[in-house]
Amino acid sequence: MTETQTKTSGPEFRAAAGAIDGLRNDLMRDVLAYRPLPPLNPDGRLIRRLPEGLRKAAVWTPHALVLFAAFLVMMAGFSEWEFRLLMGLVPAIPVAMTLVRPVAAFWASILGTVLCAVLGSEGLWGPSAFMAQIVVLVVVAARTRPRTAAWMWLLILLFGVFLEGGDPSITAPLVTLSAFALLVVAVVQIRRDAEREVTVQRTVTAVERDRRTLLEERTTIARELHDVVAHHMSVVAIQAEAAPYRVENPPPELEQAFVTIRENAVAALTELRRVLGVVRAEDYEAPDAPQPTLAALDGLLDNVRETGLETEKVITGAVRELPQGVELSAYRIVQEALSNSLRHAPGASARVELGYVLGGLGLRVVNGPPRGLVKPSPGAGHGITGMRERVAMLNGEMTAGTTEDGGYEIAVFLPVPLSDGPEPRETAGSAADATGDADTVVVERGGGA
Repeated sequence: MTETQTKTSGPEFRAAAGAIDGLRNDLMRDVLAYRPLPPLNPDGRLIRRLPEGLRKAAVWTPHALVLFAAFLVMMAGFSEWEFRLLMGLVPAIPVAMTLVRPVAAFWASILGTVLCAVLGSEGLWGPSAFMAQIVVLVVVAARTRPRTAAWMWLLILLFGVFLEGGDPSITAPLVTLSAFALLVVAVVQIRRDAEREVTVQRTVTAVERDRRTLLEERTTIARELHDVVAHHMSVVAIQAEAAPYRVENPPPELEQAFVTIRENAVAALTELRRVLGVVRAEDYEAPDAPQPTLAALDGLLDNVRETGLETEKVITGAVRELPQGVELSAYRIVQEALSNSLRHAPGASARVELGYVLGGLGLRVVNGPPRGLVKPSPGAGHGITGMRERVAMLNGEMTAGTTEDGGYEIAVFLPVPLSDGPEPRETAGSAADATGDADTVVVERGGGA
């Protein structure tokens, strides 16, 4: 029947046609398909607790159980004195076939039942045929889906009633026991599918959460860069406008050059605000204070010490002013690392190391293991994601992981070309102020409140 005729038929006819199609797809299509039973997952909840030697053998437990069931079926068939070999092997073969060709094993079990009924003297459902049919139904149902199990049970019922001349009492024990067995298999399958679906949804949710966190962090970085770049472009435009007035009788060419510089700076600033301004939320308000730099690191450490975290700052190399984007990212990385120390390592101490080298800035934040009675707060790793995004933005490198004593360490290197770094600046308390040595080491310690 064509698809158009099916659509124009009644709902009863469509339901019957769908049922017949389901029967044909489940038990009549690709009957001889080769589908070997896979071994168990070695990382399962029970198998992974076994020793390594037993774990390799335990993954084949389902295969061993099916073959053992086939052996029991064969031994049950030997109760018949006549044709005892056939009465044992014929029902056992379909049981073993369920390991490689489950659908073919179901039809083979029906044919084997007929053969045993003809050769034996115990009727349609002798001991071996009864056991074989139960095992085949359970194994095939476990390897397919609940709808297939329902079709097999219905066919066995019709098959038994037909061969017994319409008397269902002979087949009743088989169909009753198989119904309970298939119901248990269906419940296990539905539960397993539900757990698999929940696992998939959790994985998708975790991926989406990480992606959303990454986008939020990139948005934050874009906002900060917008403020930094907009400030510098504004300075360029103002200086270009004021430069001609600082020179007496400047040539027209110079005035025109400064006019062009200012126009380009204003145009770039306008374009920057138009493009990057879209990342600001409607309720976002630009901070009144300028973006923090490493010069404000001492204030950050003081605030952290007031919460009870013992901190230590170590500076090596000649301190100099770095590009604002580098200093802002370094400050945010230290801020997030110390926040993680407070959340995940209560009672521990933290150490912040800054290394000024010719090629850039080295940054290391390490904390010890948790101490005291306060339990660490669980985390999803979003802070680490934000740090990596900032480091990647500056083409830097970052490593993060646990230390040997149970603490945590974050190491970052932010490259800075030599031409981009301003001259070294003087800092209070620096030994370089007195000696001029480039390999200065400054250590500042502070205890908790």
